[in-house]
Amino acid sequence: MSTTTSGSPNPASRAASSAAPGAWSNWAGNQTARPRRTVSPASVEELAAAVRAAAEDGQPVKAVGSGHSFTAIAATDGVLVSPERLTKVREIDHKGGTVTVESGLPLEKLNVLLEHAGLALTNMGDIMVQTVAGATSTGTHGTGRASGSLAAQIKALEIVLADGTVTRCSPTENAELFAGARLGLGALGVVSAITFGVEPAFQLTAFEQPMSFSEVTGRFDELVTDNEHFEFYWFPHTEGCSTKRNNRSEGPAAPLTPFRKWLDDEFISNTVWEGACRVGRRFPGTIPGIARIASKAWSERTYTDVSYKVFTSPRRVRFVEMEYAVPREAATTVLRELKALVDRSGWRISFPVEVRVAPADDLWMSTASERDTAYIAVHLYRGTTDPGYFTEVEKIMTAHQGRPHWGKLHTRDAEYLAGVYPHFAEFTALRDKVDPERRFGNDYLRRVLGA
Repeated sequence: MSTTTSGSPNPASRAASSAAPGAWSNWAGNQTARPRRTVSPASVEELAAAVRAAAEDGQPVKAVGSGHSFTAIAATDGVLVSPERLTKVREIDHKGGTVTVESGLPLEKLNVLLEHAGLALTNMGDIMVQTVAGATSTGTHGTGRASGSLAAQIKALEIVLADGTVTRCSPTENAELFAGARLGLGALGVVSAITFGVEPAFQLTAFEQPMSFSEVTGRFDELVTDNEHFEFYWFPHTEGCSTKRNNRSEGPAAPLTPFRKWLDDEFISNTVWEGACRVGRRFPGTIPGIARIASKAWSERTYTDVSYKVFTSPRRVRFVEMEYAVPREAATTVLRELKALVDRSGWRISFPVEVRVAPADDLWMSTASERDTAYIAVHLYRGTTDPGYFTEVEKIMTAHQGRPHWGKLHTRDAEYLAGVYPHFAEFTALRDKVDPERRFGNDYLRRVLGA
């Protein structure tokens, strides 16, 4: 591998360390850790120095972004790297169609700077509070007939390896490392910068429409095929679904009015929904009635806006989530099995089930690796006791060769995952090569990748 080795440890990296150990928790509050120290490097040189210092102390290293993973993928009792000062925009290349940014830049800020530059990411997830490295390293995705996850849009990476060397990789430079590190789970090193492929800015027209469960599952293939981006939510205990179709538009722009945006996306989707979830948690018997009302609360609407403003929306109600990727041809079978499970269970599930799609990609650890994929996500409001919902849903998903989202709750281990990922062995062999001492390991990675 060609590498650039940073110089001697920078005192500033030591100064960026927290003076005393402090607890860390994720956004949902279901994962906590107490690292020995936390560092906030302001440059790749400081980051490399922090990794070398951890090695000298015999401490593991994990980087954490905004904490939007529900698993313990970023937890450590060693050195926690906070990338909050690694936010520089290194290059915008209009001719080459790329942008290079540091790993701690939030997606929201990336989208704004791209808009000002007349550029855009091809696809996005439905929130944008994550850091670019956190989102790509865990496989964050949106929905798309032909456009994949954020990691699938990466053209090159800069990564700090276990010995503190700073290495650049791409399809033509350190290609093996690039194949694994685009979606590296934090297992190969600490990503310091990412080069994304971008395109000229574009608009999307969103068409949101209520639809029955039987209709949306009956027309699923048609809806996926006929729309660039299709997704829907099913409300348990009802036949109601909320569907969303996003397609490119020549304009003119016709965004939601400020009042309609506030009413639908802030007041109803967050303030009212938070209240409804609290009532349901306190009085579970009210949940079916709340679900019937909720399934009708989001009415039909159409609007056209800048792409990322259509892809994303605010999500302030906190929850825990499990999401599995299943072969796209199995999607409707899995959904019907899931609905039958809920209908016969006697459970009271307040959160809707989310369904999205993605095309096959070539990323070794992508949930869409080498197969067209449907994503099915189930949620529980924060503080709700799981009545067995996630356990039984997981049984359905694994019966269909499901792959769990790396950042969302699951119980799968390396033995299972090796059987559903075609490049699992290549990834773990690469890990053995670049991190033989498991500098970047933790309990979660030991479970999903093996020792």
